[in-house]
Amino acid sequence: MSEPKARSDASDVLPRVAHRTMRFENGSAIGISNRWKNGQYCSILTAVGIVGCGIYDLETPAEFGQAIAIARGTPQVPLVEPEDLLDAKIVGRTPQAAALGIVEGMSGREAVELMLKASR
Repeated sequence: MSEPKARSDASDVLPRVAHRTMRFENGSAIGISNRWKNGQYCSILTAVGIVGCGIYDLETPAEFGQAIAIARGTPQVPLVEPEDLLDAKIVGRTPQAAALGIVEGMSGREAVELMLKASR
């Protein structure tokens, strides 16, 4: 007799969208995670811009005057949940994000804090 198959919970169902409030020194932001078969992306949304994973394009948001800073995971260590962005290093940004003081090499947490500070 075979054992019954384990029932999956809601987090195993794809596609999946999750969001939650994230608290920082300079305020609150919305953490977002989207997952589908063989893919995912995550971001942290503030009132002035987004800190996101490498799926985000920089050229188009720059053209529209948007502040975007991105970090990149790897296939071995992907950025899946918004909390994964906090310690990840920023590898690209729009000119508008640079104007907020965001530089390549800083942590995602530092970039979020600068965006939150600018939104005050």
